[in-house]
Amino acid sequence: MGTLDDTAALVTGGSRGIGRGIAEAFGREGAAVAVNYHSDDEAAEETVDAITDAGGRAVAVQADVSDEAEARDLVDHVETEFGGLDVLVNNAGVLEPSTLDEMDVETWDRTMSVDLRGTFLVTRFAIEGMLEQGHGRVINVASQLGIKGAAELTHYSAAKGGVIGFTRALAREVAPDVQVNAIAPGPIETDLLDDTTEEWREEKEAEVPLGRIGTVDEVVPTAVLLAGDGGSYYTGQTLSPDGGDAMH
Repeated sequence: MGTLDDTAALVTGGSRGIGRGIAEAFGREGAAVAVNYHSDDEAAEETVDAITDAGGRAVAVQADVSDEAEARDLVDHVETEFGGLDVLVNNAGVLEPSTLDEMDVETWDRTMSVDLRGTFLVTRFAIEGMLEQGHGRVINVASQLGIKGAAELTHYSAAKGGVIGFTRALAREVAPDVQVNAIAPGPIETDLLDDTTEEWREEKEAEVPLGRIGTVDEVVPTAVLLAGDGGSYYTGQTLSPDGGDAMH
């Protein structure tokens, strides 16, 4: 018996990194998992195969979460496929470092569109069914930078700070039927760090009290907790598997 048996879950940005780790963990715990992806269908199918090969149930669903019509269709598709939706993980995001004085408006808008607007849109359409059925869990993947900020990431920090504020407000609005929480990971070994320099890594590791970059496997258990029975008394919270990078 898994902790998420008889549960239907949607993970946006579920084809890679933290999203993939969460999707595969949910599958191992017995959930039927919809793996949303934007463009990399091969990676999404690999995630689905990993879940099904382990005996779970999963489907890949393409959608741009920042597009209203596609976000609505995404939720509708998952609800039709699984007969409802119990857990939503808003994980899709982009990160493009730039100092503010050199940042073009398109970079700012793209970050806000995916990281904040996408969270709003998918939740907007998923929350209707959750409220109607009288239960649900929303887990928003934010960032420790939404708490502490970082140079060259004003746009990303603002978007993720917005996700945290959105989480707290919605948690109050939809309680007690639906529980809404956020995860704010620290620096994690994913492809988002592929373009960073060795100098950046050394400086980042020196900043983090635990002295290293984290792994996806160190974030995933927090999502499993919040999605299952162990998270039954959490709402409006931001949990931070970040090595102590943002103590709050």
